[in-house]
Amino acid sequence: MSIDEKELVASVPEGLLIGGQWRPAAGGEWVDVVDPATTRPLGKVADATVDDAVAALDAAAAAQASWAATPARQRGEILRRCFELMNERVDELALLVTLEMGKPIAESAAEVKYAAEFFRWFSEEAVRISGRWSDEPNGAGRLLTMKQPVGPCLLITPWNFPLAMGARKIGPAIAAGCTMVVKPAQLTPLSNNLMVSLLVEAGLPPGVVNVITASSASRVIKPIIGDRRLRKLSFTGSTEVGKTLVEQSAGNLLRLSMELGGNAPFLVFEDADLELAVEQAVVAKMRNMGESCVAANRFYAHESVAEEFAERLGAALAALPVGRGTEPGVKVGPLIDEKQRGKVVELVGDAVRRGAKVLTGGGVPEREGYFFTPTVLTAVPTEAAMHREEIFGPVAPVYPFRTDDEALRLANDTEYGLVAYAFTRDLRRSLRVVEGLESGMVGLNKGLVSNPAAPFGGVKWSGMGREGGPEGIEEYLSTKYAGIAG
Repeated sequence: MSIDEKELVASVPEGLLIGGQWRPAAGGEWVDVVDPATTRPLGKVADATVDDAVAALDAAAAAQASWAATPARQRGEILRRCFELMNERVDELALLVTLEMGKPIAESAAEVKYAAEFFRWFSEEAVRISGRWSDEPNGAGRLLTMKQPVGPCLLITPWNFPLAMGARKIGPAIAAGCTMVVKPAQLTPLSNNLMVSLLVEAGLPPGVVNVITASSASRVIKPIIGDRRLRKLSFTGSTEVGKTLVEQSAGNLLRLSMELGGNAPFLVFEDADLELAVEQAVVAKMRNMGESCVAANRFYAHESVAEEFAERLGAALAALPVGRGTEPGVKVGPLIDEKQRGKVVELVGDAVRRGAKVLTGGGVPEREGYFFTPTVLTAVPTEAAMHREEIFGPVAPVYPFRTDDEALRLANDTEYGLVAYAFTRDLRRSLRVVEGLESGMVGLNKGLVSNPAAPFGGVKWSGMGREGGPEGIEEYLSTKYAGIAG
């Protein structure tokens, strides 16, 4: 089905969703949304003021009691209807993601289906919320434990997966009976707005989900973080911003879910299936052009296979077609903006100046848009900045190791701990490595771990809390205990 790009963008709500109504910002200002493949504006969204943000929280607080009292089955059915609507409109949603974010259309379609699955998963979890009833050990009474929604939430989503990250937060909040204010990323707000409009179409009552878009997130959200009516904050983004939000949330002791930065190691042991390891390395590195918190950042291969692994990976990345995500056959789109591309250029330049060898790629192609050529580096010194920092781009540095212990030491030598990948055919080694890796998630012989039925999250500087799985809804529930006389 052919979809007109301009007509699609024009169909997306541009305003703020507050109390069930899409409306302009109080100050009358707008923010341009840019296509990273052309650097030209796609459309615009409202630039919220502090007053708009407070009004959004007002609406969420006003709707909280009635929404919490809504039967779980009814809440779940709204999510299920939205799941169905998203699958009916995959082509539109996917094109919108590609236009504002840049990823190839096939990846965008996969994100739409992945995002919709969170709504289906939490539609089923809504009716599984339960407490427990037990006797006091001494027989003197009863213990009643129940789960209740935490209350109004602030959900801040990133630009790299604008649908999936929104659904992963909105889904459990709706299922648990919480109202919310959603702040999508300035760079990719259109996808979120269209998805929320489908929730409204599915029957979501006014005030349950409120959306504010703004050119400055800190300006508009700081006042509501300090508002005593807000009870939870969920954020996906950089560790630096996450730390600031944790500090700001301390005054009201908000419940927190923080999915922050990563520095994922990818371990290839001497007995690994190299064909599988390379295939999955492409998945782990190149999904979303490497702009993913779970992207493999450091590739460690046993010295006996490191050279062959690097050569195979270089050939695989060099074969990936680069272009606008809407073009047929394209596998690698642009980076999100010039700032992000500049960071990748700087990291590669630093590594090369320190002695790294460019096996393939390594530069900026001569074309419009924020593109960077898929790159494999070898002989990268551990002093290079890319060994410590999240690259967030299509660059794969390969390092050799000698022993299993060294591999684990190198993998864990980071402040981050979101995900790690390991490739081996040895069962004992598999168990030892999975247990020894300091990360919230591990991909064993696979390069993709994200799944709505699994708890997504990290340790150390990669954050706190979990999204997805049975654990995901618990983040939006409080436990209450009643002691009952016998």
